[in-house]
Amino acid sequence: MKHYSKLIRPYLIWSILIILVPLLLIVLYSVTSGGNTLVNIRFTLEHFKRIGEPIYLDVLKKSFKLGFISVAFCLVIGYILAYFITRFKDSVQDLLILLVTIPMWINTLLRTYAWISLLSDNGVINSFLNLFGLSSKTFMYTDFAVIIGLISDILPFMVIPIHTSIRKIDPSLIEASHDLGANGFQTFTHVILKMSIPGVINGVMMTFLLSISTFVIPKLLGGGQYMLIGNLIENQFISVGDWNFGSAISIILTVVIIIGLSVMKKFDRDEKEDKDER
Repeated sequence: MKHYSKLIRPYLIWSILIILVPLLLIVLYSVTSGGNTLVNIRFTLEHFKRIGEPIYLDVLKKSFKLGFISVAFCLVIGYILAYFITRFKDSVQDLLILLVTIPMWINTLLRTYAWISLLSDNGVINSFLNLFGLSSKTFMYTDFAVIIGLISDILPFMVIPIHTSIRKIDPSLIEASHDLGANGFQTFTHVILKMSIPGVINGVMMTFLLSISTFVIPKLLGGGQYMLIGNLIENQFISVGDWNFGSAISIILTVVIIIGLSVMKKFDRDEKEDKDER
């Protein structure tokens, strides 16, 4: 045990330095005022009160609106994709899941620029439309462009947990459903869909948290006119220099993420307990 503790010690030190210390600084900045130094500071909650101003509430509403829309599309597309992947044998499933995750290996910035080349006024899609004599369409700097970018970025995080849940379903339960006279649709709704709910919840929470916290996609595909939570935090730290307010927003986003992770953990625990009971 002592040998293992010596091996773990360097990782604990690095975790404290790169995770715990910055987090404590963000908490400190969020409840203090007096600039970016720790000299002559005073404790206050005014930065959290500022979030209640209409301009910032609009940012939250816009973030949640685009987040819900993106998650809804990801849920439909992701569930269908995950379900059909589980129809193949295991070796093929592993290959298909690998193909789903390959886009995640590419930097988000590069993927976003790829969408710009597709959706711009002189891009691939409009050039294709012009070949058939159709007029060009405006895709860039719209809700459509931002949502498309978000969906392409977070879709794998919906597919993987749903696929994992469906793959864990005991085939004998599906066979028993058919033996009891259930048709394909009844088997899907009463067995497969019901038992894949934990994966759906995990996928929804992960994709929603990622969609409301990103800042690269809204900034590039939205042309700077889309201010979401991630963009607001970036703007406060980099452009405005108001670290205190930026930290307060970051703390709120962190709380939302912690709540989401708690929900995911609860469903994972319930799924494990149900499996143990069976």
